Amino acid sequence: MAGTPLTELNRPLGQDRPVRHGTAWSQRLGLAGAGMVGLAFLALILVLALRHDPDGGEPVATALISKLVAAKPEIAQVPLATPVVPETARPQATARQLEAESGVTVVRPGAEAPGSIIITIPESGEVKLASAPDGRLIERSRFGLLPKVGPDGATPAQIYARPLGPAPETKPAGRIALLVGGLGISQNGTAEAIAKLPGTVSLGFAPYGTELERIVQRARGDGHEVFLQVPMEPFDYPDNDPGPQTLLSGPKAAENIDRLHWLLGRFTGYVGIVNFLGGRLTADEAALSPILREIAGRGLMVIDDGSSARSLLAPSAIKAQIPTLKVDRVVDSVTRADAIDGELQKLEALARDRGVAVGSASALPVSIERIVRWAATLEGKGIVLVPVSAARGFRNPSTTGSLR
Repeated sequence: MAGTPLTELNRPLGQDRPVRHGTAWSQRLGLAGAGMVGLAFLALILVLALRHDPDGGEPVATALISKLVAAKPEIAQVPLATPVVPETARPQATARQLEAESGVTVVRPGAEAPGSIIITIPESGEVKLASAPDGRLIERSRFGLLPKVGPDGATPAQIYARPLGPAPETKPAGRIALLVGGLGISQNGTAEAIAKLPGTVSLGFAPYGTELERIVQRARGDGHEVFLQVPMEPFDYPDNDPGPQTLLSGPKAAENIDRLHWLLGRFTGYVGIVNFLGGRLTADEAALSPILREIAGRGLMVIDDGSSARSLLAPSAIKAQIPTLKVDRVVDSVTRADAIDGELQKLEALARDRGVAVGSASALPVSIERIVRWAATLEGKGIVLVPVSAARGFRNPSTTGSLR
């Protein structure tokens, strides 16, 4: 039809098509876009390769990881079968019977009341001393903690003593109490004595050492009951000076209570006091009396170290109603091994004769060494070592200051 435009389908073959304007620019833009997409894809691959992230592109979640200790595999808790003991096999024992059988010391202020004070012995057989200081038995002062009688009647002499323990299976041939003094000044010597000596050996501490409270409590933790050595005026004073705060006779005796308080405040947990030197003071009953009244009021025991034949310390303490013992033999007056061995044998003979004997020694290396060797032989001889505080119970009350 004339004037009608031809379509692509009915156009004659070979007839030229109309030229489209802008085709070159479109092609260039398309190529540029494709190139940019390709570069972006290559960049993404490069980033993933450099990061070594095998999970690149995957969804990511962040979680806190805590270090856990591998738990032990659980074991089924099966209750242990408790042996059934017929009631007839466990008869009820009285408190007194249990005390007598186990050797436990029980101090009662009155009748068997809830306020009773009990010192126990662990089931393992190891003797454990009561802890110190006991709040009932201390009094605060400008010199430190001083001992006192508790409101329930308990005393340091009772509570801080080493329990005697179970009775021997057979009757002993004799008992010996031994007090080793001079401890607390040399730390090495003191540590050696505490470690080597049997726990039944009582220890006397001088008031002049450093860290006395710590060392004394270590000794008590090892089973040793302890005593405070109180310096007293000897006959040749001041040429022979026991040390600061020495208790004196004569005009200066009025200062003794103040000096005594200084000495008593040096550490806690001691059963009583033992004189250090003191030949002149212990022979002066007038000077001793106020000192002993003070000690009696504080519930302490008094030991006469046996160094002076003229000493009135033990009989004066008995008059003051103080639990008292006097040492029978000083085993190292001569500091040779053979002499010490001889004195220890004499102490054994005395124990067999009297039932109980009390000895004393200084914490010299030779003395410690001979005592340790000797103590190892006592079981075979039928001799039992007991604490000094317990020795009173085996003596005649008329000669030991018993309160009964």
